Amino acid sequence: MQLVMKTEKSFGAFALSTDFSASGERIGIFGVSGSGKSTLVSMLAGLVEPDCGEIILDGETLFSSSRGVNLRPERRRIAMVFQQHCLFPHLSVKSNLLYGFKRCPVQYRTIDFDALVTVLKLEELLTRGVTNLSGGEKQRVALGRAIMANPRLLLMDEPLSALDDNLRFQIIPYLKSVSEHFRIPYLFISHSLLEMRLMTDTSLVFEQGRMVAQTSSEELARSRMGQNQAGYINLLQLGRPSPVNGLSAYPWGDSRLLLSADSGRDNSLAELSSKEIILFKQHPEAISARNLLECRVKGLFSSGRKIGVELDCSGNGLIAEVVQDAVDELGITPGSTIYAAIKASAFRILPG
Repeated sequence: MQLVMKTEKSFGAFALSTDFSASGERIGIFGVSGSGKSTLVSMLAGLVEPDCGEIILDGETLFSSSRGVNLRPERRRIAMVFQQHCLFPHLSVKSNLLYGFKRCPVQYRTIDFDALVTVLKLEELLTRGVTNLSGGEKQRVALGRAIMANPRLLLMDEPLSALDDNLRFQIIPYLKSVSEHFRIPYLFISHSLLEMRLMTDTSLVFEQGRMVAQTSSEELARSRMGQNQAGYINLLQLGRPSPVNGLSAYPWGDSRLLLSADSGRDNSLAELSSKEIILFKQHPEAISARNLLECRVKGLFSSGRKIGVELDCSGNGLIAEVVQDAVDELGITPGSTIYAAIKASAFRILPG
């Protein structure tokens, strides 16, 4: 997918200016509330008309003020998934799913209904009314309805913000798998750094109606470490746990980590803040933290007033957060050996 947007749009005191070219299958639009994210995707979808400029998607001009082009939303073949599910309450799940499909030109109808139902695990819901669904089920149906419209591009405008953590991490695999399975590129809009890293490869960063950065989603998270209250969030893929002295031992690559929580699953994703990792220059004689890892320093980076220390722990990557004085006192340099201590209670197993 190749997108070019050079537009201007004003709403009273607020003005949005876009001037970028982006390509890829998983692109994120990141920014706090009021930065212009929703206005941007509404212009792209044809729901809001720019004051001037042009929008070009995969070589086709969707809007051009100079040439008098402004394709109607239905001709753009762009589907949207909103914060709220926006399902039709008088229709069944199946009828909601097929709503856009029936309005899609025959030549573009390539999505197989049964395949979509299987990917989203909607088999048992098809005959039910949408008022009898849980929040997570409603969002899966809304996603399915958008996909059944056979779009060439999917816009997801903060689709997880109205869900609690449990539902949020249950829905993310569906969002990713349905796009990958049916090969539909997407723009994912969010103010969450964690969602950006899980859902996108490239992030366009907006502040006060202007794009201030275009970067990888990983680099975005690192650059915001120093100003983020939670620091940098390490994401660790863990194996099936086993009990050890009142704790749970999880395989992590070739290493083992002791955690307070037991997911009971073969595969779990855990998060660990960079603030929770304590570094030692030498192997400590004794510590209360149950995890002590010998690591090699791969590199350092600055983020605000903090320094990120990129660690290689027996092939597993971690990022710890320290101040410059600690770097100097511990002699932390690329290639040096450092010991990382982590409490068993510092990890959080993400719902799955």
